[in-house]
Amino acid sequence: MKLNYAIVFVSDMDRSVKYYRDLFGLPLKFETPEWTEFSTGEATLALHKGGSARQSEGESDATASGQCRPGLQVGDLDELHSRLIGNGVTCVQPPTNSFGARIAQYLDPDGLIVSVGESKG
Repeated sequence: MKLNYAIVFVSDMDRSVKYYRDLFGLPLKFETPEWTEFSTGEATLALHKGGSARQSEGESDATASGQCRPGLQVGDLDELHSRLIGNGVTCVQPPTNSFGARIAQYLDPDGLIVSVGESKG
């Protein structure tokens, strides 16, 4: 298994692009007002226009700024799904065909949603 991408929801795309590009030196792949990607070796860091800045403690919004949703890639999503469910992991979205990819989503111990896609071929 390898890290494929991570999405960071941001409240201000321009400010966030400058932060990751100018301060960290990440190579910009492309930029739009709603979606931006940086090259990070084998994985991609993506910025997605989200809601307002991080909410106060105790509130939850999966697309609030300051949140990240890691994306992993595996060869056999059904096998992984069975193993995770068998170990009591909460499934938010069972394996589903979505936008030309097969994806499932699970909660980590802190409630962060982790997306897992099945590699083709």
